[in-house]
Amino acid sequence: MDIAQPASVFARKNVAYACATLCCLLWGSSYPAIKSGYELFHIAADDIPSKLVFAGYRFLFAGALLLLFALAQRKPIARFTTRQFGQLTLLGLTQTSIQYTFFYIGLAWTTGVNGSIMNATGTFFSVLLAHFIYHNDKLSYNKSLGCILGFAGVMLVNFNHGLSDFHFVWKGDGFVILAAFILSSATLYGKRISQTVDPTVMTGWQLALGGLALVVAGYTTGGTLELHSIEAAAILGYLTLLSSVAFALWSVLLKVNRVSMIAPFNFVVPVAGTVLSAIFLGENIFDIKYAVALVLVCTGIAWVNKRNA
Repeated sequence: MDIAQPASVFARKNVAYACATLCCLLWGSSYPAIKSGYELFHIAADDIPSKLVFAGYRFLFAGALLLLFALAQRKPIARFTTRQFGQLTLLGLTQTSIQYTFFYIGLAWTTGVNGSIMNATGTFFSVLLAHFIYHNDKLSYNKSLGCILGFAGVMLVNFNHGLSDFHFVWKGDGFVILAAFILSSATLYGKRISQTVDPTVMTGWQLALGGLALVVAGYTTGGTLELHSIEAAAILGYLTLLSSVAFALWSVLLKVNRVSMIAPFNFVVPVAGTVLSAIFLGENIFDIKYAVALVLVCTGIAWVNKRNA
C-alpha cells in the first residue's frame, strides 16, 4: 500500500479547505462593503434601479477582469458551441442578475449582521439539493445534523426578546434567503458546466453577462450611479476584485470536489460578515443571540465535515 497517497489526499483537502475559507472571508467582507457603497454613492434604500446599476458595474468589471486573466493564460475565451453559450447566459442571468437583485435589495432593508447570517442558509440549500442531484453526495447523519445546527443559528437572529417575539422582514431577511437559494441552485448548474468549460472562463462570462443585464435593467428603470469620491471608486474596485477572485476560485473548488465538502464553508460567511459589519459599520453584535448563532453555524461546519460523513 502506498503510504504517500493518504498524505497527498490529506494535503489536497487542506488546500481545498483553506481556499474555501478564503472565498467565504471575501464574501463576508462584501456585506459592510456594499452597505458602505450605498452611502458613498448616495443610493437611497428604496432606489432599486440605482442598486441594480451599482451591482451591475461590479460584476461586469469583475467578469471582464477574469476574461483578461484567462487571455493572459492563453485560454480560449470565445470558443463555445451555441449550446454552451446559452448555458453561460442562463448561468449569468440566474447566478448574477436575479440572485443579486434580491440580495442587494434585501441587504438594503436589513443590517449587515443579519444579512450575513441569513445568507448562510445557502449552505443548507446546497447540501440538500446535492442529495437529490448527485448519487455520490447523499445526506448522512453528520451532514443533516450540521445543516440543522447551522440553520437553527441563522433563524435565531430573528428572535428579539423571546421565542414568541419573532421578527422577520420579508423584503430584507426574506430576499437575502431567497437570493441564497437561487445562488445554491445556480452553483450546482455551474458545476455541471465547469466539466466542459474552463472554470475561470465560465465565471468570467457569467459575471460579465449577468452584470451587463443588471446595468441595462437599472438604467432602463431610471437608475443612476455618480462617482462622488475616491472612496466610492475604491469600494467599487474592491467589490470587483472580491467577485473575480472568490467566484473563480469557488468554481475550481466545485469542479474537483463534492458539493457537500465545499458548500458547508459558507457558514464562515456569517462569522466574517458579522465581525466586519461591527468593525466598519458600527453595528451592534454584543447580543447573546448573535454569539449563540455564530457558535451554532460554526458547529454546523464541524459536523458536516466530520470524517465518515
